[in-house]
Amino acid sequence: MKSNPDIKKVVRQHAEMAEFFSGGLTVKKTTAEHTKKNLEITSAPEGQTEGAASAVKIARPPCSPEVIKELEDIAEQTRKCRKCELGSLRKNAVPGEGNTSARLMFVGEAPGADEDTQGRPFVGRAGQLLDKIIAACGIKRQDVWIGNILKCRPPDNRDPKPEEIIACIPYLQRQIELINPEIIVALGAHAAKTLLDTPKAIGQLRGVFHEYVPGIGHKPIKLMPTFHPAYLLRNYSDDNRRKVWEDMKKVLAELGLPVPQKTGK
Repeated sequence: MKSNPDIKKVVRQHAEMAEFFSGGLTVKKTTAEHTKKNLEITSAPEGQTEGAASAVKIARPPCSPEVIKELEDIAEQTRKCRKCELGSLRKNAVPGEGNTSARLMFVGEAPGADEDTQGRPFVGRAGQLLDKIIAACGIKRQDVWIGNILKCRPPDNRDPKPEEIIACIPYLQRQIELINPEIIVALGAHAAKTLLDTPKAIGQLRGVFHEYVPGIGHKPIKLMPTFHPAYLLRNYSDDNRRKVWEDMKKVLAELGLPVPQKTGK
């Protein structure tokens, strides 16, 4: 059995990581260029500092009723899907959720136990950290779209099998086509390698924009690979969390959004 100091160390590390992504941040004032991007900056409640408390609402025209209907149909199809063995092993399919007019999309690997129970993406410990990362960017979760390569949880959270990805990826590809985000953030090696069709490691891919083409005739979408929140929880270090934050700052800059800056220590 591990000693109490080890447990305390883990708790302290996770608290420090949470503070890094949600505290001590301020948002630069918007410029004329930001205004042209149709951004809306909501002010912080009285008594709170501008930054972590404030949020950037990404304004984009609502998608058509036809697009919303097709996205709902895709979600229903995933709930009925039995194209691979996972359809018979899951509790709930996890179609993905969020703003159907989102400029920014996050794609992970596959649902975990909490997601399988609730039928929603990124609601466990890794999801809580993703929420902090999104909030640290000055964005609200409801303004982005979040999903996974697989719509069902692999047993014991094992890696997705090639045949499972082949069976499931058309759902995500069509969702990306319909939502048509300006940027996709691929969370982790499996998401990045699948969407970019590359064997390269996440360490080689992260930090720079790549192009993802969801379908024939569709214009390329910029894709930023970064570490999965679950990886950060397993491999806590200042360097790893700093790399994720550097990746997200590039995403914000590309979207024309104000980049929060660390203050204090």
